[in-house]
Amino acid sequence: MRAMDLRLALTTFVTVFLAELGDKTQLATFTLATGASTSNARWSVFAGSAVALVLSSLIAVTLADQIARRVNVRWLEGGAGIFLLGMGAYYLFGAIRGS
Repeated sequence: MRAMDLRLALTTFVTVFLAELGDKTQLATFTLATGASTSNARWSVFAGSAVALVLSSLIAVTLADQIARRVNVRWLEGGAGIFLLGMGAYYLFGAIRGS
């Protein structure tokens, strides 16, 4: 078994942590926690949301591994970059038209 790449782990942690701040997943968890009437219920919300994030991350890593075995990583990186640029342009022009 290989040793964990701590730098990559820290980079992943910071990226996911910042991406999750204020997104719909955090807001949904916030809403569920405010409806929890006891400390035990709030811990149940925490446990449920933590397991959901871990499971969704497992699915993402597993799918990425399978795709990376079949498609050149450079093509994946390029495709992701083009997709993100396209989404940014779409939202930017939508905001300009809306104002």
